[in-house]
Amino acid sequence: MEPESNNKTVTEDISTDESVSFPRITAVVTRWTLDFTFVSLCRYFKEGKIDEFDEMLSIFEAISLSPSLKRAADDKKTLICAFLARILHGKQLDVQYEEDANVTPLVSAANIWSDLKDSVADKKLVQNVGLLLLVQSVAVCLEKGQRSSASSALKWFEENYEFPESFRSKLLKIMTERETYHPLLTSFSFSRLKETIQSFLDDYLEKNPSDYLLKAATKVAQSSEMNETMEDVEKQDSSLTEMDKDSSDSAKENSIARRPRSRRKHLFTKTADVWKPDSCKKVVVCVTRLSKQESSQTIQRTPAETSMNQNKRRKARQKWTEQLDRYLVNGVQRHGEGKWSHILLDYDFQGRTGTMLKDRWRTLMKTDKFGDRGLAAPSCR
Repeated sequence: MEPESNNKTVTEDISTDESVSFPRITAVVTRWTLDFTFVSLCRYFKEGKIDEFDEMLSIFEAISLSPSLKRAADDKKTLICAFLARILHGKQLDVQYEEDANVTPLVSAANIWSDLKDSVADKKLVQNVGLLLLVQSVAVCLEKGQRSSASSALKWFEENYEFPESFRSKLLKIMTERETYHPLLTSFSFSRLKETIQSFLDDYLEKNPSDYLLKAATKVAQSSEMNETMEDVEKQDSSLTEMDKDSSDSAKENSIARRPRSRRKHLFTKTADVWKPDSCKKVVVCVTRLSKQESSQTIQRTPAETSMNQNKRRKARQKWTEQLDRYLVNGVQRHGEGKWSHILLDYDFQGRTGTMLKDRWRTLMKTDKFGDRGLAAPSCR
């Protein structure tokens, strides 16, 4: 009789839900999901998790296309996410967001910030972000050895932003003398840019809470953890009971002669088949950012094809050039030997990892490549 009563209750709940149109319910769920992805993107930006950010950004883009999202607040969140994506990839000049290949990610971010700054109450913060974007747009190009791109970035800011003339003259001097360690660039650093933007995000989330779904999911997760804890306690109690039972029977077992026991099989012989046929491949749609050759097209690739293209690109970047050796030497002079992760942030090593930098540094030290390539041997700290 109890299952019948439960079915009756479910039927009554469904009839109650039908009093509200399903499209309205869908619109509410869509907005909650958009808010959750937005909060997740803000968190990944703060933690500097680029891969997680890009993955969540593709989900956010798909949700933002829903026709039920018509509020101005939803459009603003879309702008903020696009702004954060450009900042997070600001030092990767090969990443393209605009149809014009000469527009760097930070210049594209400055263009979006011009649409966001009118809604920010703190005008000092607006000015600071603008100046930081200006300085870093020039600094990143100089670090990559692209002086023409730095000049183009400065020209764009002159036409679209108002900033002190002293900044312009200092930046022109820096570009002329190529002073990548000028005090102005150090003061208006990339890390300070991210910190300033993070303060903007904290203020926005405080005034526009978007964590309803996050809080609800947290409660469910906490409840499931409590259930798992209770199950663990019950298992421990049952094991203790069995131990007591075994101890009470130990006298009887000692009086019985031991019999030879058969050996147990300790190797798990079942083989798990993890192979999947090609028909299971999912199509990956690249719409977040544009490549150099595909500036205005949406490309569809399978994960296997994407992996093959990445492997081809990696193989093409294995050769160490004189310029890369100079980047490595300058990085060691600045940060010290062993600080490979910090050196990777300062220069574009074309996809190389910290381990690759360490191996190359050992090669330079052993084979005395400094003299061969005209590099000044650094004093290792």
